[in-house]
Amino acid sequence: MKVIILCGGLGTRLKSIVKDVPKPMALINGKPFLEFIFEYLITQNIKEVILAVSYKYEIIKNHFKNKFLDIKIEYSIEKEPLGTGGAIKQALNLVNENSLVLNGDTFFNIDLSYLNLQESKICLALKSMQDFDRYGAVELDKNYFINSFREKQFFKQGFINGGIYLVSKDIFNTYNLENKFSFESFLQENFKTLKARACIFDNYFIDIGVPEDYERFLDDSKSSKFKY
Repeated sequence: MKVIILCGGLGTRLKSIVKDVPKPMALINGKPFLEFIFEYLITQNIKEVILAVSYKYEIIKNHFKNKFLDIKIEYSIEKEPLGTGGAIKQALNLVNENSLVLNGDTFFNIDLSYLNLQESKICLALKSMQDFDRYGAVELDKNYFINSFREKQFFKQGFINGGIYLVSKDIFNTYNLENKFSFESFLQENFKTLKARACIFDNYFIDIGVPEDYERFLDDSKSSKFKY
């Protein structure tokens, strides 16, 4: 199974720390964040990756080329930024079957083999979290189908979208979509018709999209908290 990694983010909220490179190329103790994702994928026996790239993609391509850590790399290059949904839709043209999708600015150390579609078009990896307000929460029914997406607010306990998905090759086929769209918005609008389901994990999770979590990962990646 091929893995699509979304690498088109501008990193606007990280501009004070990370300048002039795509967000997945933010340096963590001397190496790009994206390398941590590749090292994780090696532990999951992934052999082929599609990097969905846009902003200054040459920096990514010059670093990783067409193979990294024995993982074959293809590039889905956006002529203009397509948003997360448009990026996935374009990258799916390079796959012949269902595919995994990862955010290029998050690290979620889960066993990918637990994700399964059954009769759904998408399966989300959710992170169990306490005392949070940076993320919206995802609510499930007793059979692990998504019931609702709740807006950002303070939650004492809940499940957040961990930025890893197993998607059907034809997930977008029955929808009339613009070339540029948000995958998160698409999910929130269509989770019922997609029969979206989820698996819950409590593994290590980090999203480096804001300076305080970027700084936290600088420390975590050198400590016992972090391991593949």
